[in-house]
Amino acid sequence: MKSGALTSVKMPADWSVETILPIDFQGQELMLEAHAYRGESEEEQILALIHRDPVAANGSAMVPVVRVHSGCVTGDIFHSLRCDCYQQLKASLKIISEVPYGAIIYVPYHEGRGIGLFKKIQAYALQDQGFDTVEANIEVGAPIDSRDYGLTARVLRDLGMHEIKLLSNNPAKELALKQHGIRIAERLPLISEPNKFNKRYLDTKRARMAHKL
Repeated sequence: MKSGALTSVKMPADWSVETILPIDFQGQELMLEAHAYRGESEEEQILALIHRDPVAANGSAMVPVVRVHSGCVTGDIFHSLRCDCYQQLKASLKIISEVPYGAIIYVPYHEGRGIGLFKKIQAYALQDQGFDTVEANIEVGAPIDSRDYGLTARVLRDLGMHEIKLLSNNPAKELALKQHGIRIAERLPLISEPNKFNKRYLDTKRARMAHKL
C-alpha cells in the first residue's frame, strides 16, 4: 500500500468528462451524474456515478455515502456466484439511490483485486484444485491485493468528496483511502448471503484479509 498520499500529481487538463446517465434499476428509471476520469496511463480509468436529491442536498454540506467498487467482469456483468461483487454493486446502487447524496466510484482496472481478468481466471482454476483465493493468487505469481487508491482519492477530491461514508466490508480499503487524504466519517457494511460457490471465498476474506463479514 503506497504512502505519500498528498504528493502533487500533474493530471492532464482534460482528465475528466461528465454527462447524465439514465439507467434502468429495479424496473425504474434512475438519473445519475456520470463523471469519467483517466489517470496517467490509458488503463487507469474511473467512472463516478452520483445521485443527488435536488431538494434535500441543495445548499447543504452532506457527507456522501460512497461505494468504491472494483470492477469484476465475471460478477458485475455475468452475475458469477463465485464472488459477492454483483450483490455488493446491486446493494450499493439501491443505497445511493435512497440517500440524498451518494456515489459509486467504479474502478475497472481493479479487476481481481488488481491482478486483471486473465490471472483471476488462472486463480479460479487453482481454486478448483483446492487452493483458497489467497493461496491461488500467490501460486500464479500475483499479489494478494495490488489495488492502489491514489487515483480514486484524486477523483473523490475533484468531486468535492473530501469526507465520505464508505460502503465497504474491507478495513484495508478504508485505511488506504485515509492514507490518501480522504476522511472516513463512517464505514457502512455490505453483507450478502453466501452460496455454495462463494462460501469458502467469503470465509477466506474474513479469516485471512480481515473483512468484516
